[in-house]
Amino acid sequence: MKPNKTQYIKVSEAARLWNISERSVRWYCAQGRVEGAWLDGKIWRIPKNTEKPLRKNESSTKPSQLLLRLRTEQKNQIRGGIYHLTQVTLTYNSNHIEGSRLTEEQTRHIFETNTIASTSSINVDDIIVAANHFRCIDTIIERAEHLLTEQFILQLHQTLFQRTSAERIPWFAIGSYKRLPNEVGGINTTAPEDVRDAMTSLLNDYHSQTTKELDDLLDFHYQFETIHPFQDGNGRIGRLILFKECLKHRIVPFIITEELQSFYYRGLSRWESEREYLRDTALTAQDQFKKRLEYFRIPF
Repeated sequence: MKPNKTQYIKVSEAARLWNISERSVRWYCAQGRVEGAWLDGKIWRIPKNTEKPLRKNESSTKPSQLLLRLRTEQKNQIRGGIYHLTQVTLTYNSNHIEGSRLTEEQTRHIFETNTIASTSSINVDDIIVAANHFRCIDTIIERAEHLLTEQFILQLHQTLFQRTSAERIPWFAIGSYKRLPNEVGGINTTAPEDVRDAMTSLLNDYHSQTTKELDDLLDFHYQFETIHPFQDGNGRIGRLILFKECLKHRIVPFIITEELQSFYYRGLSRWESEREYLRDTALTAQDQFKKRLEYFRIPF
C-alpha cells in the first residue's frame, strides 16, 4: 500500500522551503538522502516535515579523490588527465569571457609547449595572462585546503597580471585593491576607499559559517563581484576562488563555459531576487564537470 499522499509535498515545495533548486532536491532524493522520499511514477513525494539534508562535504578532513588526482598529475606533469583538462578548459573559458582572443586550441598549445603558432596577430597580454592563469590554478590546487584570506586573493591577482602591460600603468595596482572607481554592467561598485573594509567584512561573514554549501560559495562570489575590488581581473579571480573553495569543501567544481556565459551574467544580476538562475547555471556546469570525472573514473 502506498503512503498517504496528503502527508507529502512536491519537489517544487521542498525547493522553496529549503531555499535550493528543484534539481538539487531531485538529486538529494535520488541519492537516498531525503528520509521517506519515494517515487510516484516519475514524481518524487517528500514527507512534509523532512528537514533539508546536510551536505557530506564537511564529514571528512581528507582531500577529495579529485584533489588527490589533481595533485598527483600536477606533480608528475601527466598529460591528458583531469589536471591537464582543468588547466586548459578553465583558463580558456575564464579568459575568453573577459575578452581574450586566444582560441581554446591556442590555449592548449601554450600549456603543452609554452609556445604559440598563429597566422594572425595576437595580443601579447592575452598570451602572458593565459600562462599566468596556469600558475594561478597550480596555486589553488596546492593551497586548496588553506583558509581563504585577503593575502591569498591579492597574491592571485599579482600572479595573474605579472609581466603584462598593466605593470607599466601606475594606477592599475597589480596585487592591490583598485585606486579608481569602476563599474560592472552599468552598476556602481564599492568605492576604492571602502574596498578593504568591505573585503574584510565579506571574508569574516563567509568564515563565520560552520559548513559551506554551493549556495554559500555562490553568495560569496556574488558579493565579491559586487565589491569588484580590483581595477581589472575581478571575474577571473572570482572564478578561481570558486574553484578553490569547491575543492576545499568537497563540492564538485565547475567551469563557466562560453555557452553558459549569458546565463552566468543573468544569474549574477538577479542573485538577490532570484537565486535559482545562478544556482541552476552552476549545477549545469557541475553536470558537465561530472561527466569528465566519470570519464577519468574519479569518484565524486
